[in-house]
Amino acid sequence: MSFEALKPKVTTILANEKESVKQRLTEVCELLQTSLGYYDWVGFYFANHDQKTLHLEAFAGEPTDHVVIPFGKGICGQVAESNENFVVADVKAQNNYIACSMYVKAEIVIPLFKDGKNIGQIDIDSHTEDPFSSEDERFLEWVNQQVAQIL
Repeated sequence: MSFEALKPKVTTILANEKESVKQRLTEVCELLQTSLGYYDWVGFYFANHDQKTLHLEAFAGEPTDHVVIPFGKGICGQVAESNENFVVADVKAQNNYIACSMYVKAEIVIPLFKDGKNIGQIDIDSHTEDPFSSEDERFLEWVNQQVAQIL
């Protein structure tokens, strides 16, 4: 499914105030994971700035042991500190990578900002080598902008 076709679906999910924020985030994860063949795991982590940790709030895909990630560790932890998108074409080439599954070949992490502050991120793992493009970055930035509005 194209990114443009997914946008109204994301908007509809996030607008459903009858569900909790966590449930809506989980549904967004499920939508992306089932609609985009190379999005094998999709999750939202949120920052605890006092403890300098990220906490998994919602996801779709295989369960992970990485429900808390220290700032600076792995791709997610690096994004918590850099405030910048991080696209990894080949996770084996990263020396600060936390392996979630032996099948993961690539990862993209996009920070989520609320009122100018990095409060979390969307994290996508792929079993496909080098699948992510600038279009993925722009789409995921848009998703995070929509999510920030319900937080």
